[in-house]
Amino acid sequence: MAVKTDIEIAREAKKKPIMEIGAKLGIPAEDLLPYGHDKAKVSQSFLKSLESRKDGKLILVTAINPTPAGEGKTTTTVGLGDGLNRIGKKAIVCIREASLGPNFGMKGGAAGGGYAQVVPMEEMNLHFTGDFHAITSAHNLLSAMIDNHIYWGNDLGIDERRVVWRRVMDMNDRALRDIVVSLGGVSNGFPRQTGFDITVASEVMAILCLSKDLMDLQKRLGDIVVAYRRDKTPIYCRDIKADSAMAVLLKDAMQPNLVQTLENNPAFVHGGPFANIAHGCNSVIATTAALKLGEYVVTEAGFGADLGAEKFFDIKCRKAGLKPSAAVIVATVRAMKMNGGVAKADLGTENVEAVKKGCANLGRHIANTKGFGVPVVVAINHFFSDTDAEIQAVKDFVASQGSEAILCKHWAHGSAGIEELAHKVVALAESGVANFQPLYPDAMPLFEKIETVAKKIYHADAVIADKSIRDQLKVWEAAGYGNLPVCMAKTQYSFTTDPNVRGAPTGHSIPVREVRLSAGAGFIVAICGEIMTMPGLPKVPSAEVIRLNDAGEVEGLF
Repeated sequence: MAVKTDIEIAREAKKKPIMEIGAKLGIPAEDLLPYGHDKAKVSQSFLKSLESRKDGKLILVTAINPTPAGEGKTTTTVGLGDGLNRIGKKAIVCIREASLGPNFGMKGGAAGGGYAQVVPMEEMNLHFTGDFHAITSAHNLLSAMIDNHIYWGNDLGIDERRVVWRRVMDMNDRALRDIVVSLGGVSNGFPRQTGFDITVASEVMAILCLSKDLMDLQKRLGDIVVAYRRDKTPIYCRDIKADSAMAVLLKDAMQPNLVQTLENNPAFVHGGPFANIAHGCNSVIATTAALKLGEYVVTEAGFGADLGAEKFFDIKCRKAGLKPSAAVIVATVRAMKMNGGVAKADLGTENVEAVKKGCANLGRHIANTKGFGVPVVVAINHFFSDTDAEIQAVKDFVASQGSEAILCKHWAHGSAGIEELAHKVVALAESGVANFQPLYPDAMPLFEKIETVAKKIYHADAVIADKSIRDQLKVWEAAGYGNLPVCMAKTQYSFTTDPNVRGAPTGHSIPVREVRLSAGAGFIVAICGEIMTMPGLPKVPSAEVIRLNDAGEVEGLF
């Protein structure tokens, strides 16, 4: 029998009206702003009314370094939410929105998979409720107003060579990484070099995801540093007088989106910063609301634990005062074999020795995550080709690391396939052993923060950075930004900056080629190695197979 695709399964979902899903959480109908019948935004006034309520328990789902074999982190996040509801807990899933860039590129969507999905899958992976378009518009409004200010006399004395605010679009387009604007003569302004980043790398995206309300949002937008004068003093977004209009564009986007899983359990899908170039977590406003409305909140952080989990702990939890109760690290037998040196074409053949060899990557993520004071359980996301001996090898290895690995079959069986993990997560969360602490204190100098992440999380020997980068960090410290956390922009595929180095390497260094101040979001970005803030499309992009069928339905999304 042919296995149904994710989109076929999603299309067969027996969805309930979104008002019913809201009612399960005690959200009045008048506080839900429906977008069709199956999705809605939650009003700011209702969110404000929740502040005095007690918080539920926060569970982070993270993973090993991703491989082409696929790990299924979002699938496990959704499955665990359904599993917790299945065993009688009031659980809410909190995940990120999907970027069009990876959807039409090679990574695919962000709605889960199999029988552990959030629906409506097609809309979630395309335009959804328009949040990303609002972020793109707000970002580019500021870009236009900067160039317009320069054109009309430049009263602020902006040094055109030092405009640091680029433009964004939600698509992979390498041709726009470095461009020259304002060509064509006097009427078009003053030519200068700039470029585009992908929308999910925008500081506006990070600000939306870290703001607690609209007032906080506008203040953070005003704090954005957009350019410098010739004396190197900063020009802020509020100096350009763009912050209030940007907040207007983002007013609706700030409201979390409520949807449902295939099993009709509530899910907040809101925000979507990339984890390899931004902080990789859904919005603070959605997570904090869910904690007030449910007993358990299951959220994820993008890519492997070296990026997503580290930023979740050191940026999101630090800034929002969150204290996670447990962490789930997703791994697959197939990925262990790839880390053990097996080619993708040979993953279907049993190779217990390669599994054992590849487990070093998983072991490092377990140790790193425990280092934040959070108890860990490993979810083995099951594939049909996994053998009993290979599964046992992973379980034995994880046991040797002082944790437990549980086989999960949620992709094929939904909540029924993940009950054991749900019970284990409850046991860990209610044990009271969590004692969360960020990796480094606020007061640590910025370069030392970068070194701390590189050495303690990536297990590098050193950080390589030019004197100009170190000097820039010192200038920001002198300007009052020294207490900010760091956001490492680095390949997701390896603990090193070389995407081809798998396993748990040591003896490497982390080159930092650029640092960027995100004063509004509240972190310093360290761009490491060859990572790009505007991705390119692969040789054969997914866009080639995405189409409408004869019934007018979308096909090819995954």
